[in-house]
Amino acid sequence: MAAEIVKQKSRGFICVNAHPEGCRCNVARQVEVVRQSRPEGIMGPRNVVVIGGSTGYGLASRIAAAWCFGAKTLGIFLERAPERGRTGSAGYYNTVAFHELAKAEGLFAASLNVDAFSNDAKRQAAEIVRREMGKIDLVIYSVASPKRINPRNGITYSSVLKPIGAPFNSRTIDLDSEAVTDVTIAPASGQEVADTVAVMGGEDWSLWIEAFLTESLLAEGARTLAYSYIGPELTWPVYRDGTIGAAKKDLETTARNLSGLLREKVGGDAYVAVNKAIVTQASAAIPVVPLYMSILRRAMSETGVEEGAIEQMTRLFVNHLATRLAPATDNAGRIRMDDREMRPYVQEEVEGIWPNVTTENLSILTDFAGFKREFRNLFGFEVAGVDYSQPVEIDLKLG
Repeated sequence: MAAEIVKQKSRGFICVNAHPEGCRCNVARQVEVVRQSRPEGIMGPRNVVVIGGSTGYGLASRIAAAWCFGAKTLGIFLERAPERGRTGSAGYYNTVAFHELAKAEGLFAASLNVDAFSNDAKRQAAEIVRREMGKIDLVIYSVASPKRINPRNGITYSSVLKPIGAPFNSRTIDLDSEAVTDVTIAPASGQEVADTVAVMGGEDWSLWIEAFLTESLLAEGARTLAYSYIGPELTWPVYRDGTIGAAKKDLETTARNLSGLLREKVGGDAYVAVNKAIVTQASAAIPVVPLYMSILRRAMSETGVEEGAIEQMTRLFVNHLATRLAPATDNAGRIRMDDREMRPYVQEEVEGIWPNVTTENLSILTDFAGFKREFRNLFGFEVAGVDYSQPVEIDLKLG
């Protein structure tokens, strides 16, 4: 394999390539966070499946399960492999790094680079679990996709980021010009709402759990979690009360239905974990959210409560998913990992800054610089300690 120098390539704000060494360093840093914060002797799930396990909260969940509890993990995702001189996607390189680090410490890791919505993905996953892992203690569902092909009818559904019922007027950061601008988003049609729920709601999560139950692959007491977000009221029209929110509410309904099924079949349970806002490819695309997160980063950092995906997932696994622990939930049965984001003094700081931000003072009143850096970090760029003038191998093999 020939090494080459990889420079960041962007289309507008979005990176269209990834840096293998930067991604490796990102994963290694997350592993070290878990090592430094896990209590000694803690026990937890031993066989864990993470659906959507190559970036963000899914990847952090896989790392937490492996390095908190020594769990065997199976990750399922759809990522671009390197080809014809083109780099692979960040999620692909993240998973290569995960496998290398896990192997070095004698931890079992298997991965499926497939369409997680397909029947074939479920069949292949069942084969790996049966052959190489043992019955599953925990299933994490962390899939983020703009489209879904329903395996039952072959229909392709596309999700949209829109309010419901009325236009939404607010402020956002134009990520290409880096200007604070007003934004108006037209409301979704009824079909767009239904299609977004079909992509991002709980139907596929149910199909995964039903598939594992049919194959008798869930252990006694097995649990499953899907991830969600609620956020503050200023984002609700486009998020919690919008099309995405409709899908997230469907996740909560699905969790209640799956809880009943799992209790009956294996004495298990299902939960929705509401996580903090973090920088991801998906969140950066939601109008209003980049401005909110830039202010939130400043507010949480100044008060010493800022945390990323791996810090939250370590907290989730240690405080809620360890052996013999019953997860603490709110009145709606949700695990609230967004508790630090939603602290009153944090939100009061955000609300105080929000109306005063302009293009001219954006860098003063917010941590937009940190938002940009963290976004580029997702693709392995601007990662501390990486020498980007040095050539790296891009044609890495997964597994």
